[in-house]
This record gives sequence, C-alpha cells and structure tokens, in this order.
Amino acid sequence: MKRILEYKIEPEFDGERLMAVLKRHFKMSTVLIKEQRTYADGFLLNGEHIRTIDAVHTGDILTITLHDKASENISPVNIPIDIVYEDEDILIVNKSPNMPTHISVGNYENSLANAVMYHYAQNGEEHLFRAVNRLDAGTSGLMTIAKNSYAHARLADEIQSGVLTRRYMCIAQGDIEYNGTVDAPIARRTGSAIERCVSDSGQRAVTHYEVLERYGDYTLLRMTLETGRTHQIRVHMAHIGHPLAGDWLYGTENHKLVQRQMLHSCYLRLIHPITGKIMEWNIKMADDMENFVRKVTQKH
Repeated sequence: MKRILEYKIEPEFDGERLMAVLKRHFKMSTVLIKEQRTYADGFLLNGEHIRTIDAVHTGDILTITLHDKASENISPVNIPIDIVYEDEDILIVNKSPNMPTHISVGNYENSLANAVMYHYAQNGEEHLFRAVNRLDAGTSGLMTIAKNSYAHARLADEIQSGVLTRRYMCIAQGDIEYNGTVDAPIARRTGSAIERCVSDSGQRAVTHYEVLERYGDYTLLRMTLETGRTHQIRVHMAHIGHPLAGDWLYGTENHKLVQRQMLHSCYLRLIHPITGKIMEWNIKMADDMENFVRKVTQKH
C-alpha cells in the first residue's frame, strides 16, 4: 500500500538541502528518513530521484511515497468495530469493553488488531496495525490508529508533547466530594508483568479528576491526563483510596453489576498529521457504564 505526499517548495527552503525540508517542514525522524531512502520512489523532486543532501528550489515539487504492508502475524477476523472517523492517514474507533487492543497469548483472534486488519482487507488496503494510544482490554472508548509510518510518528510526537489530548470518564468507589489532582510516580510492581504501583522509583504521572455526579457509594468522574503511564488512572485512584468500580486488579470489590473496570475514553483532540487541521471527538459513556449508573442511582 502506498501513500503519496506532495509539497511545493516554498521560498524559505530555496537552496536548502532536502534534509532541511524533511526535518523542519515534515518533522520527519532520522529513522523514518533512512527507511524512505531504501525505496527508489521514497523521495522524488519534479519526478526524479533526489538525495537528502541535494538542494531544492522554490517551486519544485517534492513527492514522498510511503510504503506499507499488512501485519503478517495478525489474522483478519470479522469482528464488528465502531468507526468514528477514517481517512487515508488515521482511523478513530470507539473500542468495545473487554476487547484487547493487541494480540497476545490467549488473545490471537479477538483483539481490536484482528478487527482492524479485517476492515483494511475488506477495503482492499494493506497497513500495519499501528495503535497510537493503547487502551486496556477492559477500558472502552476512543482510540487513534495510524495508517502509515509518517502519521504514526507525528501522532506519537503529539502524545509526547501533550498536543494529543485525551479525557476519560470513570466510576470510582466512594463518595468523592471535590475535584483534585494526583501527582505520584508510577512503576511496575516487583514480580509482576502486569501490575503497576505508586513508587518513588517510578516515572512521574499526573492525573486530574473532576466530580460530575455522586451516587453515595460511587462517584462519576472526568479524568484528564498530563502523562500517559500504563494503568495510570486505575493506579492513581486506588492510591487515593477510590479504586474504580469493577477493577479486580487494583480494587477489592467483586461487583455483580460490572464485568470490567468502569473506565471510558470519552474525548480525543489531535492535530491531523497531514492536513494540520485540529480535530476532536466527544462520545457518551459506554452502555454498560450507563446501565451501572442507573442501577446504583435506583438505590439512592
């Protein structure tokens, strides 16, 4: 699969080397530039092959051809997915609860990766599966998937810089009265491949929470992350004594009303990696969370 980008050289780059255009205008990484140089049509200027050390001039047409292929180790499986937005470069999905993002031991044919590869195949497209932001299997909601290496690199940079914004809704145990912030470093728990914990030896993690509704024994919160550590919301809420409803890993509750942690990615904002357009999506809570709220509300 090929994605072709074109750029008419502007006066600011007149006489500059191609490398300057790639670094400053396209913000390409050195790794991606090296990869592109392996293709005869990776970089063309006015239809002719150009080296990164060659000069460009105002009005020249630079063509960049991105090459891609299907992920060989991910089987396409016909699993319904809720597609919120799609174009040549990005795919935004509303991931279902209890669906792993990637294939893993015991999850070779039930992941979002399998579903996305099937979707690509049905459309006659070949792409690697590139999840920009990963959600835990039990977490539902908005996810960004890049359809080429350049889009993936740009969006990964947006996550690192905080430009790509995510907000979540969760239902926590306990009656939380005020908004707050948890600023506590997170590390992998010794002896566990999965579990994380608050630890002085960990990486800095900051979570802001806003109270939306209170239901006596539970509180509905809106969460905004400054950092993106594994299990960050779940670890931080357990750390302050309010683990998420249904979170068997970080909580103590075994609730009959829920089959997963009550956590949903409800808001996403990014700058499109190709067009530069600001894009945002806002979706409601997952159905099982709304059902949980109805049931606990009936008790009060």
